[in-house]
Amino acid sequence: MPLPGCMVTTPIVPNLENRTVLTHISWQTYQSLLTDWAEFSHQRLTYNQGTLEIMSPLPEHEASKRILGRFVESATEELGLEICSLGSTTWSRQDLSKGLEPDECYYIIQEAIARGKDRFDLTIDPAPDLAIKIDLTSSSLERLSIYAALGVGEVWRFDGHDLWIYSLEKGEYSLQEASKVLPILTRFDLLRFLAKKGKLGENAILREFRQWLRQQLK
Repeated sequence: MPLPGCMVTTPIVPNLENRTVLTHISWQTYQSLLTDWAEFSHQRLTYNQGTLEIMSPLPEHEASKRILGRFVESATEELGLEICSLGSTTWSRQDLSKGLEPDECYYIIQEAIARGKDRFDLTIDPAPDLAIKIDLTSSSLERLSIYAALGVGEVWRFDGHDLWIYSLEKGEYSLQEASKVLPILTRFDLLRFLAKKGKLGENAILREFRQWLRQQLK
């Protein structure tokens, strides 16, 4: 959908997510699109100081984000932790002119603060403890810098083959071998279970994952 005064580029990448980039987009236009497209949950909008990227994920993207999300949810259950799951909620700050929609996001360490809230203001409220982002194709926007500016404590990034865990320290992300939000989960172990995707059914993977967690907790 072309907008007045904007430049549009649409990378064509066969069998991967379709991404459209719009430039010279005002904050007000970005907010209007979020409202107008609220029913179209398959769209992901990322905004950074006048540049808007619109991404339409394909099934591989959605399958990857859900299995990682289920790992998080299963781990918190086995560990006896509470969790506030907010999916692809839009997180933005007008003062920074930045906003995005993670594939999955959670309050875990700060769950009690988020519990029962239906509106968040990141100039006042803490950002989610953990976000999951699936990058099957390269983005024109550096999303990690947006996550960092918004204050998201940890980001898991999966490109379909490899996974990286980023922990926020003094406003910048550093690579970690294990999650700081859920220290029982290492990059190696997450990749080991992700490798079963397509070989086993999703519930079968989750059963093995839970059995492994219980062994670690003995």
